[in-house]
Amino acid sequence: MRKTGEKLSPYVMTFPSLFLTLALGIYPILWAMRYMFYSYPGYGAKKFIGFDNFTRLFHDAEYGRSVVNTLVYAGGKIVITLPVALLLAVILNRAFRGRNLLKAIYFLPTVISTAVMSVVFYVIFNSYNGILNQYLMRYGIVNTNVDWLGVKLSMLTMIIIAIWGAIGNYMLLFLAGLQNIPSDIYESASIDGANPWQTFSRITVPLLGPVLQMIILLAITAALKGYESIMVLTEGGPVGKTEVMYLYVYKLFFPISSAGAAVEQQIGYGSAVGFVSALIVGAVTVGYFALSKRLNQVYE
Repeated sequence: MRKTGEKLSPYVMTFPSLFLTLALGIYPILWAMRYMFYSYPGYGAKKFIGFDNFTRLFHDAEYGRSVVNTLVYAGGKIVITLPVALLLAVILNRAFRGRNLLKAIYFLPTVISTAVMSVVFYVIFNSYNGILNQYLMRYGIVNTNVDWLGVKLSMLTMIIIAIWGAIGNYMLLFLAGLQNIPSDIYESASIDGANPWQTFSRITVPLLGPVLQMIILLAITAALKGYESIMVLTEGGPVGKTEVMYLYVYKLFFPISSAGAAVEQQIGYGSAVGFVSALIVGAVTVGYFALSKRLNQVYE
């Protein structure tokens, strides 16, 4: 009886996680995939249309624009966030007064609700009475209000907000990696006369290799799938300038009506778009894995 209990205990302990993964992860994906080949507005009868949803998708200029916007958004976020997060981690890895307070301040954006954060940034970047414009005009930096959420600057504004929200998370991951590097190595480098840049480039970065690869992977997937702050601030506008892939998918499943206009829910087409978007994210991830193999060879 005791042996039977010991054999069953791992399955009993893992069952809740397995059940939640199947119910909230696997089943919704299979449910959505089933509708990729149907015309289904979310109510009434479903009509089988074969690959018509995919044909429509590859002729959908709005979706093509959202893919380009996603790559711009993700690239801008990653290229700035990771170097800044690494720099902050290197600084905060040293012992000085107030270090823990700074860690908490930088990490704070990670635990703030995206909706709340977006509302705060709307108050800051509002084109007419935003706090940022008020300060810029007060100190004579600009003579008129800057349209931060307009056609020209809206994507840049979204990238800035995304960077602010992500730096603290990646900073802590870099800190964890830095603290696993033995201090003896730095002491030996100092004795040999290595300057700070040589220590950073020839010791810190190579020894951070495995952690760096994991962080880059997390950053890529998070950036490609991010859309929450964009949805709150611009809803993909103006004129689609901030429309990203997963916001487009969201709007197909949960239409956002504008000025009282009726918008049709498109479960079938949304499933097809979501599936192709997932393939794009997967393709970028596979490409990164291929690149990471080369990085491994460099580190070795």
